[in-house]
Formats: sequence, structure tokens, C-alpha cells
Amino acid sequence: MRKADNHLVIMAGGVGSRFWPMSTPECPKQFIDVFGTGRTFIQMTVDRFKGVIDPANIWVVTSANYAEIVKEQLPEVPVGNILLEPCRRNTAPCIAYVSWRIKALNPKANIVVAPSDHLVTDVVEFQRVINSALQFVSETDSIVTLGMQPTRPETGYGYIQANPSESSLRNKEIYHVDSFKEKPDLATAKVYLKSKEYFWNSGIFVWNVRTIVNALRIYQPEVNEIFEKLLPIYGTPQEQETINKEFPKCTNISIDYAVLEKADEIFVFPASF
Repeated sequence: MRKADNHLVIMAGGVGSRFWPMSTPECPKQFIDVFGTGRTFIQMTVDRFKGVIDPANIWVVTSANYAEIVKEQLPEVPVGNILLEPCRRNTAPCIAYVSWRIKALNPKANIVVAPSDHLVTDVVEFQRVINSALQFVSETDSIVTLGMQPTRPETGYGYIQANPSESSLRNKEIYHVDSFKEKPDLATAKVYLKSKEYFWNSGIFVWNVRTIVNALRIYQPEVNEIFEKLLPIYGTPQEQETINKEFPKCTNISIDYAVLEKADEIFVFPASF
């Protein structure tokens, strides 16, 4: 695995409604210094990938409304790597767009997709897990999700069920996913906590670009076709105008529903960071 092939995609288009009134539609939580550390959530996201992903390989997918704030807060990210959605269509169209955009540059790319508003307290362990997952997807046609070891019967998160006895031969820390579970009620969450087979769905995904575009072709052909046919215009002055026209045609669907719950080679990397 070459470090130059590793890319980071930060999804930063959310309006942060659960953090209201601190978070507003004009300045949602990912752009706020919530902890008073001098760094916003999105800046901390970039910080923890230092040494893992070159700044030239960092991509931000956000709303056109937040273009200037992203440029201001992340001067190290190339302006051409800030992709602007003209409207909100959930995570599958967002990931399809940026995956084809990266594939146009590097058909061997390994990609980490991360939300822009996570708090990570153990950055050393986080980087170890990310590097290990990147190595795994560079050698296989697998999709890896990061699952957090649950510490309480949380009803606000989705869960991933996996059998710890079914680990991958290539990496004993990575398990084959049995199923994805919706946010549970309290009684179900208590059962999940006791079972040791359930992990919080972190929304962090790792895959090779070849793997994700093939999965999109199979499981979400209508969305995939929109972005695959735009290959000739990526990186040209026509890109934004064309995206503004084509993006609203996408189905509003999450990557979980669109691909992860259907695909076979889905793995979870349980972690505590």
C-alpha cells in the first residue's frame, strides 16, 4: 500500500439541527469550536489524519452554502478538492460523486469516509485502526465500517451485528458483518450491550475506490450512472455547473441503505477511541 494512494473524504454538508441553538443552519456544529480548544470539529477531523493522509488527498463534500467557511477553516485542503452539493440528497449520492471524482485521478485510491463532527479522544489508536483498515481494503474487495465498542445501552445510534468468531483471515481484528440494526428501544439496546456481538455504527467507512464504484453499479445503478457518465468533465471548468444540474436528479438515500445492507463483503473493525 502506497501512502500516496490513500484519500480522506470528509462529509460536511449537515445542518447540525441536534446542536441547536449553538449550531445554526448558517454555521452548523462542524464549523464551531464546541470545546473551546481553538479548533472546530472539522479542523480536528483533519488534524487526526496528519501523517496518515497527505493534505493534497483530503476531500470535503459540503453544501454550496458552506464553501467559504470550509476554505477559511481548512486552508491546507486544495480548493479543487472542496466539492459542493447544490442540494441535500443524503450520503449515497455524496459518496458516489466524490468516489468517481477520486477515481478519475487515481483508479487505485483507498478511501476513508468520515463525518466532520466526531470527537476522538485517543488519536494514536484511531490512526492505528485507520492504517490497518486501509491496508486491508487495499488488498481485498472489501468494505470496512468502524464499529465502536458500546459502553452503555445507547438508543441514539444504529448498531452493527458481527460474530467475533468470524474474523477475516487477513486481519484477526476485522469481523464479517451479519446485519445492520436500526436505532433500538432501550430494552433492545440492553440486550445488544450484554451480547458482545453488537457495535455502534460510527459512520466511518474504508474501501478501495474500485470496490465502492462496483458496489454502486450493482446496488444503486441510477445514482451511479449520473456520476460515472460525468467522468470527462471532472476537474474542468464545467464540473460545478454540470453537478448543479445533475445532482438534484439523485435519489435521497443513505449509503447504508443503498449499498452496505445489500453487499456481501462487508466487515466491521471494532474499536475504542
